[in-house]
Amino acid sequence: MLTQLRSSLPFLLLLILDAGAFVPAQDRVTDNFDFDWLFHLGDCPDAMQPEFKPVDWDWQAIQLPHDWSVVQPFNQRSGGAAGYLPGGIGLYRKEFQVPESYRDKIVTLLFEGVYHDATVFLNGTQIGSNRYGYTGFAVDLSPHLNFGGNNTLFVRVDRRENSRWYTGSGIYRHVKLIVTDPVHVALWGTYVTTHSVSKESADIRITTSVVNSLPDTRKLRIVQRLLDSDKKPVLRENAAIAHATDLTLDGRATGEVVQAFHIDRPRLWSLESPARYFMETTIKDGDETRDTFITPFGIRYYDFTSDKGFFLNGEHVRLQGVNLHQSAAVLGTALPDRAMERRLEKLKEFGCNAIRFSHYPPSPYLLELCDRLGFFVIDEAFDKWKSGYYGKFFDESWQKDLGTMVCRDRNHPSVFVWSVGNEVAEAKDSETGPRRAKMLADFVRKLDPTRPVTMAIQPGASARHELGGEMDIIGYNYIEPLLLEDRARFPDRRFFISEAYPYYSAVRAESSRDYSPKNPWNYVLENEFILGSFIWAGVDYLGESSGWPAKGWTCSPFDSCMFERPAAAYHRAVWKKEPMVKLAVVDYALDIHAGKDHWQYPPMADHWNFPYGDRRVLEIRSMTNCEEVELIVDGRSFGKRRSTDYVNGTIVWFQPFSKGTVEAVGLIDGKEVCRDTLKSHGATMTLALIPDRETIKADGQDMLHLVVELRDKNGVRVQTDDRKLTVTVSGPGRFLGIDNGDLRRADSFVGNVLTTYFGRALIMVQSDRKPGTIGIEIETEGLQTQRHTIETK
Repeated sequence: MLTQLRSSLPFLLLLILDAGAFVPAQDRVTDNFDFDWLFHLGDCPDAMQPEFKPVDWDWQAIQLPHDWSVVQPFNQRSGGAAGYLPGGIGLYRKEFQVPESYRDKIVTLLFEGVYHDATVFLNGTQIGSNRYGYTGFAVDLSPHLNFGGNNTLFVRVDRRENSRWYTGSGIYRHVKLIVTDPVHVALWGTYVTTHSVSKESADIRITTSVVNSLPDTRKLRIVQRLLDSDKKPVLRENAAIAHATDLTLDGRATGEVVQAFHIDRPRLWSLESPARYFMETTIKDGDETRDTFITPFGIRYYDFTSDKGFFLNGEHVRLQGVNLHQSAAVLGTALPDRAMERRLEKLKEFGCNAIRFSHYPPSPYLLELCDRLGFFVIDEAFDKWKSGYYGKFFDESWQKDLGTMVCRDRNHPSVFVWSVGNEVAEAKDSETGPRRAKMLADFVRKLDPTRPVTMAIQPGASARHELGGEMDIIGYNYIEPLLLEDRARFPDRRFFISEAYPYYSAVRAESSRDYSPKNPWNYVLENEFILGSFIWAGVDYLGESSGWPAKGWTCSPFDSCMFERPAAAYHRAVWKKEPMVKLAVVDYALDIHAGKDHWQYPPMADHWNFPYGDRRVLEIRSMTNCEEVELIVDGRSFGKRRSTDYVNGTIVWFQPFSKGTVEAVGLIDGKEVCRDTLKSHGATMTLALIPDRETIKADGQDMLHLVVELRDKNGVRVQTDDRKLTVTVSGPGRFLGIDNGDLRRADSFVGNVLTTYFGRALIMVQSDRKPGTIGIEIETEGLQTQRHTIETK
């Protein structure tokens, strides 16, 4: 291990460089290491040896990311917490070569996430391990490589133990091969902070950790250049501004350099305009460029106040948040990047502006997306501390895992709060809880003093006052009335709702289970000091089942296909500025899995086709942000009603059912501003195909989401006549799966046959690494076969 040294800074030199004269170094290489792996489910004591022949065992060719559990048959013995999917032990092998030219380089393998308890071998020698399944880790391959020859990488993953939600199993995030000069920027070795930020100017400071793996002392120069969002130099009087600092670094040592400069009229990162900058760090050794590394970051300023809430760049913002787990039904936890992107695009369009990644650090790409799309992020390290599955290695691992999260993520402008725990057992211990909370929070503040630290308090947390005193802001799960009481006692503290029921709420401080129809978001609207609220959960996920046959959580605004539930329109209405109205019909006979009690919505559908011929009276809801709504049934008006006269602004009507048309007209100042219509559908006539992309990359990882809908002759979605679909994929791509949003699926998530649910389904196809045309054929029960093609480039 390299000795940690802090260098002196001999001098700081301001350079004005010709913007066109710089030629970046080509020495640093970051390669995708996701392809050409073999996998075996089960243990084998000799499989890490290079001479082992995988053909002698049941090995399959796979690519990463990979989740072996999600493709297994459902088994009730595995338990609802795990989505009724088994774990076990999995083995991964990869044969690869590195060129002779890498002999004088540092070759590192970066695993972004392996769940969990991973042990890594290279050419039969153990070179690393990592127990926590949510933090990345790196292993140095250099001492054990056969340069110019064959190498065998082996990873053993032990996922025999369940968590309290579905975790997936295996190497479920990307793996990267990083090749650097012996003198290089350390892994997660840059830290950019901004100070004295305003719309007129900002001070920028960058701390760089430099590694010298050579045996002799090197006299280095560390040069920083500020690049704009297009990675072009930020100019002053037609010249790029750079800062250079000399650094004398002993052999086998790591040194740190701190540099600072000033920028006028910065482009501020915001939700609507998430502008980013890039810091280009170059290590010069005489005339030789040893390393060049680019760090994305953003310039913004924010403030959490105890009385007025949250401010970003001087403007008040409510945190309109959701909690997210990382699984996605048929994909398990091995989500392609595009699946993550589509998920966040849907949430953004819905009005969500904040995400609490519960209860573990997310993938690096998810944070990259949040930076680019404009989300606030609560980056959470742990669920439990010394209870739960993490408890057995908390003492040995918490500093490494917490430090990895902070150092990896602290340059992301989207990350604005660190969370050190959720619903911990120690929240009921007034001595141990606060002491442990302070230990974790102080550790985070040493690594990043620029962001507040939080944790989430659960119902029954008797030590919440003491824990709240150790946090910069404090989150309450489901206990809004108690939050109000505690705020009256501690008016200088800063509070937010870290988990909220999606529909019902509590009305008593002593109970979180009152089933009041007053939506928890009203607490934010009525109390300016509450920073915001995060729905549990934003998207359905595997595990935490309410009972067989449901394989996961089914009470979210979005199902596993990212189809928005009708009841979610309440949050769309209060979170979006654009006028909207949404019609939905409440019917307790609908084929909808209820889910866990307090997280349920009343069962609603957004169609006007019900199996009642007796003119049964049905409850119709119009969720809106308009002042008034007029209801029109088959051309006849049933009057206008004001949204302020109803709980949650959701106007309730009652009408006898008969086939026809129901319309809701949204009015502001008496004028129509929006309209929603439910029209009874006719017979199913066709299957409509709705792709999310026209072309995809031929990189082996990009993907297509193809929504299919049953429709009548007028194009109305048929929601009450579900049909069996059979999907066949041909050409340079592979079938990832088909989903319908109903987590009560019978046998497994594997297979190309599925019945639609409420008249639709989602087909997922991934490219391979050869350009061409992928063909998708969908046979629909009782209808003509449909075909779709997509180009890969």
